[in-house]
Amino acid sequence: MPEPKFVIAVGTCACTGGVFQGCYNVKGGINSVIPVSLYIPGCPASPKAIIDGVVKLLASLEAAESKEPKK
Repeated sequence: MPEPKFVIAVGTCACTGGVFQGCYNVKGGINSVIPVSLYIPGCPASPKAIIDGVVKLLASLEAAESKEPKK
């Protein structure tokens, strides 16, 4: 896959394990397996929260690109 790559954890279960926290087959949030770029809490996560999170992630990407030295 081309760069940049992002992982977005959507919903309480993906962020922390939710109501399944403490079960023998649940390790916790997804961040215990792979690094997460953005957390969107909620059960279920509202469409407004998802859109707001993606907009903030894109804004941070644009800010990082503007600080990057030109080649």
